[in-house]
Order: sequence, then C-alpha cells, then structure tokens
Amino acid sequence: MPFRSWSPRRRISLVVGVVVGLWLASAASVLYAAMHDEARSAQAIVVLGAAQYRGRPSPVLRARLDHAVSLFRRGVAPRLVLTGGVAEGDTASEAAVSRLYALAAGVPDSAILLENEGRTTSQSLAGVARLLRARRLDTVIVVSDPFHVMRAETVARREGLTAYGSPTRTDGVWGRVLRQPGYFFGETVKAPLARVVQW
Repeated sequence: MPFRSWSPRRRISLVVGVVVGLWLASAASVLYAAMHDEARSAQAIVVLGAAQYRGRPSPVLRARLDHAVSLFRRGVAPRLVLTGGVAEGDTASEAAVSRLYALAAGVPDSAILLENEGRTTSQSLAGVARLLRARRLDTVIVVSDPFHVMRAETVARREGLTAYGSPTRTDGVWGRVLRQPGYFFGETVKAPLARVVQW
C-alpha cells in the first residue's frame, strides 16, 4: 500500500518508530564507547576541559587528568594536549589549571601543549586540530567522561584528526546512567548530530 494512502495514525506510528529506532542505535553507540577503551599508540593524548575551582580541578576534570597521566606514563603518547578556556567569573583557564596538575603529577612541561581558548567541545577540538597540524601531528587519544567520549571522538574526526576514545573509569557506566539520565540522554542526541552541528 503506498505511503500516501496510509492513515494519519499509521504515518505517525511509522515516524515515531523510526525516531525511536535511531535513538536506540545512538544510545547503544554511546554506551559502547563508554565501556570500551580504544587507547593505543598515538601522537598525543587530548584531555577535554571541565570546571576548575580557584585553580583546582573539579572532580570531573581531575578524573580526566588522572586517566590521561596514567596513559602518558604507560607510553601511549609522548604529549598531553590540555584544553579549556576561561569560564565566566574565572581568572584562569581550565587548560592552565590542568597544566599545573599534570606538572605536579610528574609530566614534563616539554610534553604539554595548551589549547586555552575553547569553551565548548567543538571549539576546543578545532583549536587542538590547529595546534597539532602545525606540528604535523594527527593521531590522538581523546580522554573524557564515558558518555562524552563518542561525541568528542566524532568532533575530533570532523576536524581531520585520527581519534580514539579513552573514557575515564571513576565508576560503573550503568550506575552513571541511573544517576545522570539527563546527561546520558543529552549525549545520545548530541553525539550523532556532532558530525554536522557544533555543540
């Protein structure tokens, strides 16, 4: 039966079914990325910025930095790229605060690059791509929260980088879904759109 002859209720049911199917596929992809560490030999480890409080990383940022430093110590990549601009009301950038934390953890300053202008994932990774292209580098490990990794990877690839995700491991992914349903749902919508939309 041609689609044009379908009843309005049947058409709506089809549209709803397609939307739900696409969302389920996106949710499965976000969960898969959250539970699989793709860390491998690369040219740089990129740490997505998060809040800092008076020069100290927030728990979220600290978890990202600890994970990145661990990868650096394992020899996964010889450089850390720290991102994050100055939030409203702050005097220091997230990247600058991250640098001090990494230095205290034993990462040499010569191994650190800063992208301290970006205020969003898209802005930060565009800046990272420019920094790395100027040094003829393009293969990166992207470190962020489990639900954010897929979108960050997608944006990095959109910027021309060869990117692999490495999510933090502060607690179980399923526990995070229950505690942060809004965050999880938001990423399931943003991640597939990140190929064409800047968030």
